Amino acid sequence: MRRIVKIAAASLATAALALTAAGCGESSTESAGGKDKGVGLAFDVGGRDDHSFNESAARGVDKAKEELGVGAKMLTAKNGETEADREQRLTSLAEAGYNPVIGVGFNYGKSITKVAKDFPKTTFAVVDAVSPGKNVDSIVFSEHEGSYLAGVAAALKTKTDKVGFIGGVNNALIQKFQAGFEQGVKDTKKDVKVSSEYLYANNDKGFNDPAAANSKAKGMLDRNIDVIYTAAGQSGAGSIEAVNAKKGTWGIGVDSDQYQQPGLDKYKSSILTSVVKNVDVAVFDVVKSVKDGKPLTGTNAYPLSKDGVSLATSGGFIDDIKAQIEAAKKKIVSGEVKVKESP
Repeated sequence: MRRIVKIAAASLATAALALTAAGCGESSTESAGGKDKGVGLAFDVGGRDDHSFNESAARGVDKAKEELGVGAKMLTAKNGETEADREQRLTSLAEAGYNPVIGVGFNYGKSITKVAKDFPKTTFAVVDAVSPGKNVDSIVFSEHEGSYLAGVAAALKTKTDKVGFIGGVNNALIQKFQAGFEQGVKDTKKDVKVSSEYLYANNDKGFNDPAAANSKAKGMLDRNIDVIYTAAGQSGAGSIEAVNAKKGTWGIGVDSDQYQQPGLDKYKSSILTSVVKNVDVAVFDVVKSVKDGKPLTGTNAYPLSKDGVSLATSGGFIDDIKAQIEAAKKKIVSGEVKVKESP
């Protein structure tokens, strides 16, 4: 990024004052002259058009703009970011006067904790992480429960008795998807074999590398796996593309209803279902809470029992097994079935 090196002295003085105010714990609206500009959203890697996680968060902002009349600014992360990069992005939104400031993805957990202390009158929110702070809304989902239902669907739809799971990064969050999926498959048909693989061990590029997911999916298809569930953000598009190229196989989407995503339209005949994670609902909830003057804080969970996660029915491909899926859902909600959070 090029820097403008010739800056007026007055601008330097103003910047210095703003930094001083932030360091003293001044709120974003105060540092922006008391004007609340609306919601500031910091995306994870892949940006808005990932057809998945980020896209769902963006829909929540779009709804808030339309129904609440708030303004908004959205900023996108890049591959290989440092903690300092994330802190700077959040700080820039808070200093500009956005409230709430929302970090989309577990990677923002530490940076939200740090930056929120500098802006005590601004509400911060983080998706998929728990960050301490009196002015922080920690938004968590029961991904393992939604993934269990995907496992039920996969077990009932496979014709080869071989299904697969592809995770973007091998971390605790994505392991929840894996664990739920594997358990759902085995509880439905114990003889079905599940192969679980990851794109990267600890590189966030796993959420933004469709080519790697495409290659991984092709390898599974070559081994006669005919249903593949991919939890890897934008990378999932590559997996779905590979599935679409082989007749008689299915892909299962994640986070958003990927059958409905315009960018995946040419593959939708191969998208069996999607584990929908209602990030849009959670984002709208926190924006509305700030608008109403009653900001959400603490840990707020969105489990299956509250429709925080669900299984999409677009395309009608799982209509014939709705009864079995609904039965599984009832067992989870009632507590009869406890879904594992780790493999």
